[in-house]
Amino acid sequence: MIYKKIKRLLDIVLSLIGLIILSPILIIVAIAIKMESNGPVIFQQERLGLNGKVFKIYKFRSMCVGAEKSGVYETKGDARVTRVGKFIRKTSIDEFPQFVNIIKGEMSIIGPRPTLTYHPWSIDEYTEVQCKRFNVRPGVTGWAQINGRKDVPWNKRIEYDVEYVENLSFILDLKVFFKTIFKVLTMQDNVNVAETAKTTPDIIKENEVVVTKEESRN
Repeated sequence: MIYKKIKRLLDIVLSLIGLIILSPILIIVAIAIKMESNGPVIFQQERLGLNGKVFKIYKFRSMCVGAEKSGVYETKGDARVTRVGKFIRKTSIDEFPQFVNIIKGEMSIIGPRPTLTYHPWSIDEYTEVQCKRFNVRPGVTGWAQINGRKDVPWNKRIEYDVEYVENLSFILDLKVFFKTIFKVLTMQDNVNVAETAKTTPDIIKENEVVVTKEESRN
């Protein structure tokens, strides 16, 4: 597909431009994170990428070091989130380091959000249809994110991901891009405060909770 090659070129060019233009903000945020709490500026976490290959996603650290040990979803007023973290999460600035993932070829600007290796379930638990989401590079934003983002259960999110892959086009990417900007500016659906996945994709088991770690919000 010709558009996939064009899409990759656009990803590289736009990511380089983004890093250059946003460099003052990136530097200020990095300094603020370091001044407020001990620990690395960049948080790294294993995610599933193209063809199910594992890679490390980059984000600005928005929680205290060791916060993932509690193993729970982020909640409103979560004490683990730093003051700087609250701001960069609401504004989605914490996602900016993913421009580096894009340049490295691990991600795209638009595509299915990269899932954790264990959440919403492990790679071998995805159905054949659901695995289609891994046929393209994961994105910083995607079709599922503009259709509810964190309020949408994972089964439905993956339906959106498959729909995106099956209808991949420049027009669809433009639609996702501009709707994402609107959601970021209005800070919609950017806190995951409820359980959005069960232990398996096809069977909903009562009273079973799948928990995420520090930065597992998507």
